[in-house]
Amino acid sequence: MTIILASQSPRRKELMNMLPYPFTVHPSTFDESTITDQNPETAVLKIAEGKAAEVAKQLPDSIVIGSDTVVFYEQILGKPKSAEEARDMLSRLSGKTHTVYTGVVLIKNSVKTSFVEKTDVTFWELSEKEISDYIGTADPFDKAGAYGIQSGGSLFVKSITGDYYAVVGLPLSRLNRELALLT
Repeated sequence: MTIILASQSPRRKELMNMLPYPFTVHPSTFDESTITDQNPETAVLKIAEGKAAEVAKQLPDSIVIGSDTVVFYEQILGKPKSAEEARDMLSRLSGKTHTVYTGVVLIKNSVKTSFVEKTDVTFWELSEKEISDYIGTADPFDKAGAYGIQSGGSLFVKSITGDYYAVVGLPLSRLNRELALLT
């Protein structure tokens, strides 16, 4: 059975390469903006399901994986649309603990399996210079919460409780176990 990653994310593709399963990428065109739920756990599952379901309709004889990640601190912090929005997000996260939710949905023969991994991330107090310098790298703009834990944002992380790979975008250990049950 073919495993399909329904994602455009280069990070998720890179992470999938760490698993012992051959897979192909078939990006979903699911419109994430149609999901307005402000509960982070519900939101990531709805978006992950939307991605997986769209691709599963096209490739029904496959195991299709959809995933979504959000940062939550008082509200869902998505991908910043401007330097000002990135600065606001990073300033809010400075010195605080926030939660990263990654939802995963697997669809095989119209049967859906889903789970959410929650990881708490604590940031150091950040200076204005640290925030400005990081925004200048353009790294924050395609990442939920305006940082990439696997790149320059790693310098902001004081501690992490939970699955590091879920923060990057795909909880590998849990996904590996779920795929073992389906293959």
